[in-house]
Amino acid sequence: MDPISDMLNRIKNAQAVRHATVAVPFSQVKFHIAKLLLEAGYLSSVEKTMKMAKKAEVAWLDLGLKYADDRGAISGIRLVSTPSRHIYITAKNVKPVRSGYGMAVLSTSKGVMSGKNARKENIGGEVMFEIW
Repeated sequence: MDPISDMLNRIKNAQAVRHATVAVPFSQVKFHIAKLLLEAGYLSSVEKTMKMAKKAEVAWLDLGLKYADDRGAISGIRLVSTPSRHIYITAKNVKPVRSGYGMAVLSTSKGVMSGKNARKENIGGEVMFEIW
């Protein structure tokens, strides 16, 4: 399974059963995505922790989930690119998600960024997923 889709599924499933936090295996890309979601207000906290697993320390991301009025901050997630199908767009083709209510997350030459920032900096890239 794709590591990014695994992270998003863990977040979505943990939010569905009202967990306060969710643990995700650490990687730099996931960490940057989590920080982007934190800045956008979809997560309440992002923390890198070390946990023991089979006699070795393994890095994990502890993500705090955000709730408001008994509803999760994340209403939906849609994967755009998959390992077998990569979707690339130019800066002028970056469109608002759900009429500006959501955001697209792009992997660009300058790192992982939101669709709004990519359009502002005139950078295209691979659309990873949309969240609202």
